[in-house]
Amino acid sequence: MESDCRIPVACCRPRVLVLHALFWGLVSLRVFGAALLSEEKTTAVKQVVAPCWLLEEFVVTVECSPCNAFQTRSWSSCTLTGYVERVNCTKTNRDEYKSCRSAVMEEHLFWKFEAAMLALTAIFAILVVVRQRWLDRLASEKVRRQIESI
Repeated sequence: MESDCRIPVACCRPRVLVLHALFWGLVSLRVFGAALLSEEKTTAVKQVVAPCWLLEEFVVTVECSPCNAFQTRSWSSCTLTGYVERVNCTKTNRDEYKSCRSAVMEEHLFWKFEAAMLALTAIFAILVVVRQRWLDRLASEKVRRQIESI
């Protein structure tokens, strides 16, 4: 009994498993890498004095808005998200700037993620159809060879 590697039952499965492992490894590296980078940014920004909005009640005086180029380079609160809001601490009556996440930015990230997932779905659906046709062609070829050998 001869081993033919064109038959996908035994030979091609490890390749598919390796491709799946590589793909999901890259996806998880991207997700966890981004999480680790954001943690590094938050731990790298060490302030000697804790901001007042961490220690006491505050009122937002200016809503979340994007930072300009100067603010992004010079303010530590702008480097995390690129958006900042001005808060007034109630006890000390100080105005400080606090990093924030914009609803527009969140919506943009959400639709970017949705588009990426839709694209991946379309790519993998096409791959499934192509692979199924290829496997059907191999199976019919094998049946044809068996019938010819009779």
